This record gives sequence, structure tokens and C-alpha cells, in this order.
Amino acid sequence: MSVRVAVSGASGRLGSLVCEVVEQAAAFELSARLGSASPADAGADAEVLVDVSHPDASPAIVERALARGQRVIVGTSGWSAERLASLEELVAAHDGAALVVPNFSLGSVLGTALARIAAPHFDAVEIVEAHHPQKVDSPSGTAVRTAELIAEARAGRPVDAPFSEQPARGELVAGIPVHSLRLAGVVAKQEVRFGGPGEVLTVTHDTHSNDAYRAGIGAALRFITRASGLTVGLDRVLGIGAAPAAPGDASAAGTAGGAA
Repeated sequence: MSVRVAVSGASGRLGSLVCEVVEQAAAFELSARLGSASPADAGADAEVLVDVSHPDASPAIVERALARGQRVIVGTSGWSAERLASLEELVAAHDGAALVVPNFSLGSVLGTALARIAAPHFDAVEIVEAHHPQKVDSPSGTAVRTAELIAEARAGRPVDAPFSEQPARGELVAGIPVHSLRLAGVVAKQEVRFGGPGEVLTVTHDTHSNDAYRAGIGAALRFITRASGLTVGLDRVLGIGAAPAAPGDASAAGTAGGAA
């Protein structure tokens, strides 16, 4: 029997792709395409709600879905650490399941995992992200997630970011400068640049078309049917992103950590 899926933000770039992936998957059935004009009870019969709407609308949509017992996948940007903390409480209160995915691209998730490994070994870190001009939020959810994971991997050691109070130095996210570009001709791109004495390491991921998100959407749909509680990041779904060892900590180098 197919799992019924409703998609909020179905007419958008990502929403249209999610609908397409659901329709092509034998185990799932697209039961509702939801938009800003849809009534509050639309899609209530679905077992899974995928929210890829707007950052301002997303929290209310997710709260309503959890309250009626739906499993939720959130692909909308704007879910900060503060919002996630509130969401975790909400999921627990409803004994529900929610998966928040800042980026459905497998390459992007792997890029962030590599950046997290490098994070403890460099004093200077900056992130440059670029997206299409229609993206309404900045910095991107992917950049915010990357910055937070880098800061976590550094275990409280501050990043060397001189003159960070100047607006041209970007927005500080978890103490890391993030620079956002919105350009025609771009789908999505992120560069994480690490600076050290005599060298620079750059971890770059380019998205050339929305096809990059198909595999991640499929993985998220399969995961949410058996998940419980709040899960943040496609890395958890894929089983990657082990906690890196601190520089010089040989004992930790061979120890597997939990994904973040």
C-alpha cells in the first residue's frame, strides 16, 4: 500500500521536483499539491507532509502537520538553531517524526562533511554561497548548517575573522563569516575556504540543475516512514558526517562519532 504524501509549496522549483519524485516512486502516492491559497485542512489525509514553502510560512505549516499526526520533511530554509530547538520540543510533545533537510544534494552533504573534518585544523574559515536570484533568504540554509557544524567541530575555538564587524565582511553565523551572492545563471554553489600558514583549502560544491536533488529527496522519503523524533540533516539519513578528531588527538582519530 502506497504512503500518501502532501507537498506544501508544490508550485515552486523544489516543490515541483518533490512532486515529480513522489509520483515516480512506487512506494509513495502524491495526495495533495498545496500552495499559499490552500485551506488549512488541505492534505490532512496524507501520512507524510513535505514542506518546501516559504521561511515565514514554514513553522505554522509544520506545527499544523505534526498536530494532526503527520510525519514531516522540511526542505524550507530559515530553520535556525533556535527554531530547531522549538521544533524538537514540538515533535516530542506530539510523539512525532520530523526530518529537516537544508540541502537534498548528496554532493552538498558530502562537501559539508569534508568541511567539518577540516574545521579543527585551520584558524581562518569563511563561506561563500551563491544561488539563483529568486531565492528569498540569505544566507542559505545550507551555509548556516555548514557554519554551525564547523563551529561544533572546533569545540568552542573561535575562528580568526578580522574586521568581522564591517558589513562587507559578511554575516557571522556561529562566528564564521558567510557571504551570499544571488546571480542569474546560478542554481547553487557553496565554497568553504580554510586559511592557514602558507596555504588555503577550498571545499567547493556546484549544483548545475535540480536533478542533483532527486536522490536526496528519495532517501528522505524512505527515511521518514520509519523515523522517530527530530532528525536534522541528510547526513544523518545517509550515515555520514562522523565527528572529527581534534588536532593532535590520536586516540580520537579512529573513533566513530555520531553524525550531526
